[in-house]
Amino acid sequence: MIIELGHYMLVLAFALALIQSVVPIWGAQSGNDRLMAVASPIAVTQFLFVGLAFAALTNAYVTSDFSVRNVWENSHSDMPLLFKFTSVWGNHEGSMLLWVFILVIFGAMVAVFGRNLPPQLKANTLAVQGWVTASFLAFVLFTSNPFQRIANAPIEGRDLNPILQDIGLAIHPPLLYLGYVGFSIAFAFSIAALLEGRIDAAWARWVRPWVLVAWGFLTIGISMGSYWAYYELGWGGFWFWDPVENASFMPWLSGTALLHSAIVMEKRGALKVWTILLSILTFSLSLLGTFLVRSGVLTSVHAFATDPSRGVFILALLVAFIGGGLALFAWRAPLLRQGGVFAPISREGGLVLNNLFLSAATAAVLVGTLYPLALEAITGAKISVGAPFFNATFGPMMVPLLLAVPFGPLLAWKRGDLYAASQRLYIAFGLALFVMAASFALIEGGAGLAPLGIGLAVWVMIGSLAEIQLRVGLFKMPFATSLSRMKGLPRTVWGSALGHFGLGMTVLGLIVASAFHSENILVMKKGDVTELDGYQFELTGFKEEARFNFADMAGTFRVTKDGEFVTELHPIKRVYTSRNMPTTETAIHTIGGVSQIYMSLGDKQKDGGIAVRIYHKPWVTFIWLGTVVMFLGGFVSLTDRRLRIGAPARRGRAKQAAGTA
Repeated sequence: MIIELGHYMLVLAFALALIQSVVPIWGAQSGNDRLMAVASPIAVTQFLFVGLAFAALTNAYVTSDFSVRNVWENSHSDMPLLFKFTSVWGNHEGSMLLWVFILVIFGAMVAVFGRNLPPQLKANTLAVQGWVTASFLAFVLFTSNPFQRIANAPIEGRDLNPILQDIGLAIHPPLLYLGYVGFSIAFAFSIAALLEGRIDAAWARWVRPWVLVAWGFLTIGISMGSYWAYYELGWGGFWFWDPVENASFMPWLSGTALLHSAIVMEKRGALKVWTILLSILTFSLSLLGTFLVRSGVLTSVHAFATDPSRGVFILALLVAFIGGGLALFAWRAPLLRQGGVFAPISREGGLVLNNLFLSAATAAVLVGTLYPLALEAITGAKISVGAPFFNATFGPMMVPLLLAVPFGPLLAWKRGDLYAASQRLYIAFGLALFVMAASFALIEGGAGLAPLGIGLAVWVMIGSLAEIQLRVGLFKMPFATSLSRMKGLPRTVWGSALGHFGLGMTVLGLIVASAFHSENILVMKKGDVTELDGYQFELTGFKEEARFNFADMAGTFRVTKDGEFVTELHPIKRVYTSRNMPTTETAIHTIGGVSQIYMSLGDKQKDGGIAVRIYHKPWVTFIWLGTVVMFLGGFVSLTDRRLRIGAPARRGRAKQAAGTA
């Protein structure tokens, strides 16, 4: 009965989404305030209905109700409770329900927190959000129904894909979807602005917090997915340029460009048309990622579905939203008033340069991702585009971008002084040059250009602090005065510095871990000892144990360095009994918070030995710590009072004017 109630709630939400997609926009076009006011309560009610539907499916998983096909295909009564819960979105149907749930959460947030939005803009925005919600609800109800029953309920479930039975699944997909779906709000604001024909700095201030939220969650979602693949798959890597990885990376790149473009629009009223286009393209890339994962065109550990009918449905959504959005843009954009002019050497010019390189990088990743699919569809030939292509195209475009990052915040609006900005960065330049020279002198082996990359990362990190140092007068004024000025700095300044500093940390981790890592792949028996980078690894024994719905074979390795005990590692080879599918559970020891010893087990050999992979990865944690710092930077910026959702209410300004009169 609970399952039927959940299904019914989803049908009601679909009906409300259809109403939301028509009535408010009708009211906006006719100037009817009552029709426009319908949007907010409908958006909130949709959230309640979809929330109840999601709770119903979650209850079926927790109680192991195998009369529900979705539960039977993706759960098992012996699974730990945590994985029963995360199994809700560990499959195509459940993950799409999570997608829709997050979609209506964002719609409800616009309804509740957008009280200061102009009524017409709010009505149009929620109507567009209604179009998106109705489309995905139709997709769930007609092609991916998670509430389908089985006539004769099985006694036991088929179990969840063993690779997905990990704590990372509890974190990675929801964070990623918050980023993907969050960009739908920027898309809705853009289409609403095109319908209304009015785009100004106030519009940019309203939309910028939503872009910050989506960008922040997408950043941490991609990072969590990278770390999950790193420790779960046992191959020792953190990024494979997999097409599905690229599908989440592309909207992050364009979303980063959108975030910077919105700043120019808010501060100077410039780049209006470009900002609107980026809003449409960023959400379009999010939809493209959905198509790649769920259409069956890709074979990947990340892919959920292989049903062509679902792919056709999503392809239709892509055509409707991307084609419709771009057609509306082509029609209305020429009618929009352009913003103010600015010199090439200015903060606006720096942000335009930022957008240029990010857009080109997005295009490079897009071509590398889609070209093999297009070639196979046209000629039947199968090729793979991997790291060499992306390193040769994406990497060189990032170098000038990273060089320019510290300059941007130090340039004045409208017309800047590049020489003056350079003088303020002499400390960052000196430290970067010193670190680069020290790296060349002290580090043996690795890629020849790695010290240049290390210096570039340090340049970004130290240079990101230059604006704060300049504003507070650090080293030029008494420390107490500088401290007082620090407290008064806008939070957007701190957020920008944290974001750029985190970017430098991630670049540093990527370069050092990639260029200077060591590995040893061998077969070991009990009592064998091997060495890697000064560490000794002794296999002291095996232990086999049955737990829950899987069986473990764990190795015990004693790790020493120069005769001193360092740690004991326990990598595991795991077999899930229901599907008879093996997985790898890596053992990781972090050294000094920055470097890691990484170990995984392979197959057992006929002579009683076992294949072992051992890696030493210096500074690898900076890859993910940097993304956390970037996420924190976005959150700090979001708390700036100037970025409150919506602009000050006109009524408040009217009262203030009356008081001064």
